[in-house]
Order: sequence, then structure tokens, then C-alpha cells
Amino acid sequence: MRVLLWYCERFSWVPTMKTLEEAEEATSESHEKVVVAFVHVEPNDVTVASSAETKLVKNTKWLARKWKTKKIILHSFSHLAEEKADPGLAKALLDRAAERIQNAGYETFQTPYGYFNNLEFRAPGHPLARLYKSF
Repeated sequence: MRVLLWYCERFSWVPTMKTLEEAEEATSESHEKVVVAFVHVEPNDVTVASSAETKLVKNTKWLARKWKTKKIILHSFSHLAEEKADPGLAKALLDRAAERIQNAGYETFQTPYGYFNNLEFRAPGHPLARLYKSF
């Protein structure tokens, strides 16, 4: 798994192009003071023995605590590595991670899965506003 973590003063999306036929209908949203994880799920991440999901959960919560926010967005971003997990398995992993984050007391959101989205975000010029992790 590869993850770009951002702290955003503002993050919004507008679904523009459906890329997976089975994707659910999607709507636009906007959020303020939020941690956004751009997540690339690789084939090994969806195995039973993988710890990538747990590391995703821990890292997003850690960054949210640093910025004193309770809002986390997971954004599927399959452009950080060559190998990609099966879309259904990747979505299931993101759903489980979102549920775990929510159960820890955070508000969780996901950008529309199976879409290209227009993204708009504003991030401060701070070293903890942009982090890259590979697990």
C-alpha cells in the first residue's frame, strides 16, 4: 500500500467520469479541517495476513491527532505504483478501514469509488501537511 496523507484546510470533490460500471451513484461534497488519505491498494494488501489496513488506520488517526481534527477522508488513488489490487477487494479494504476509523471516534468519508473526480483542496505550507507512506 502506498498512501499520500494530506492535512487540508478545505477539500471538495465533484464526480466527473464513472470508471467502474458497478460504481454507485455519486454526489459532490466539501469538508474543512480534514485529513485526506490518497490510498493506492496493491495486490498483497488484500490478503488475510496483510497489515496494510491497520497501518492505514493508525497513520490517518495519528495525523488527525497532530492537526486536532476528527475528520478523515479516504480517497482511492491507484496512481502511486504499477500493481493494483482487484477493485472490489480494494473497495472492501477501504470500507473496513473507514469503519475502524469511525469506531475510534472519527468522522469518516470516502470520495466516490469508481469515479474520476474534480478535486479542490487547500493545504497549509507545513511539513506535517503532506506525508508519504509505503507499507
